Amino acid sequence: MPTPPSQTPFAANGRTYRPPARPVAVICLDGSADEYLDAAMARGRMPTLARMSVEGYRGMARGAMPSFTNVNNSSIVTGVPPAVHGIGGNFFFDTASGQEVMMNSSSFLRVPTLFPAAQNAGRRVAVVTAKEKLRDIFASGLIGIGGIAFSSEKAVHATRGVHGIDGVEALVGPTPAIYSGEASLYVLRSGVALLERGLADFLYLSTTDFMQHKFAPEDPEALDFYAGIDASLARLLALGAVVGVTADHGMNAKQKADGSPNVIYLETELNARFGPGFRVILPITDPYVVHHGALGSFAQVHLPQHQASTVTAREVVDWLLSRPGVTEAHERATAARLMQLPPDRMGDLVVCSARDVVLGRSPEYHDLKAIEGGLRSHGGRYEEMVPFVFSHPLAPDYLARAQGDPRNFDIFDFTCNGTLAA
Repeated sequence: MPTPPSQTPFAANGRTYRPPARPVAVICLDGSADEYLDAAMARGRMPTLARMSVEGYRGMARGAMPSFTNVNNSSIVTGVPPAVHGIGGNFFFDTASGQEVMMNSSSFLRVPTLFPAAQNAGRRVAVVTAKEKLRDIFASGLIGIGGIAFSSEKAVHATRGVHGIDGVEALVGPTPAIYSGEASLYVLRSGVALLERGLADFLYLSTTDFMQHKFAPEDPEALDFYAGIDASLARLLALGAVVGVTADHGMNAKQKADGSPNVIYLETELNARFGPGFRVILPITDPYVVHHGALGSFAQVHLPQHQASTVTAREVVDWLLSRPGVTEAHERATAARLMQLPPDRMGDLVVCSARDVVLGRSPEYHDLKAIEGGLRSHGGRYEEMVPFVFSHPLAPDYLARAQGDPRNFDIFDFTCNGTLAA
């Protein structure tokens, strides 16, 4: 008989985790608005998730703002909001250096992830992500103490010294293309394979949202994709895992009736209205432009710094709030408080747009050829609510929390501490 997984408690960032003596698998289904799960279950394509919803728990949780990948994954793996862990977007403007910087490195984290603590407590931790940009964040402090962290995007390059494992292709199959549904399904199959081989018993599996950017919930391609997800859920449950499922953000169509992007070019409009010198930062920006063309529903605005400018933050906020398609505009301190963001990595203003509207910099900044098939994107309040699903019933105190205002970054707490798993 194999040795049961360790039940030794461990602590990280003010939370104590008491995992059950069985495998734990937490899954972040990138871009999975609840409508995707509804559509697939209504058509009989996700019987395992339907069973989890009845025998376990299915509800909703509030994600971190902005509703972007790096922000929310960093919150999930640390158990704290962006104001604490420090990553408030995929991208920010570093006023000290005058550079626009991508936050895809663990060097930007201000607190540790929970994974080294779990590994040191006797769990065999494996983290698999679709996007290589997240791997360094997830692997922080884990490699070198027996943990595993690799991406499906670069699976062929995994080495024991850097990733804690080699021979991933022999274990799971050929490395998939990142712009495919297979990139996400490979992540889930990797988790299954690691459990089957006894290489891990504490999993974080984070997919990519290429399919959700390209397809609506009822599209055949999306339904087939979610059926593939369900097949891996069934295998994880068959291996005895306690499974928690959430998402980093939802997804909505952001286009006009003719299919063209419904964009407010914020930097262009601000410079035209108040004079030159505005800098708009789009924190959705990352290497995967085919997903979204760097267009999302959240922006940071840096006011002009030249002496000739007399514009005030209040003037700009008032004008923005009168602009159709803008749903929120806040000065830095207010936005930091309302959205739990790190003030030193923010602009002077924060702007959010409507459910069907995205914010851009200028027409010439964005390559719209990448999204000619239609634009589905995220970043604002309308993508903030995400699924919150567990394979086992919740204990009464956790059920009460789940029916209140749970956060997606409570997922490890609920999965380890809140499920009634023998």
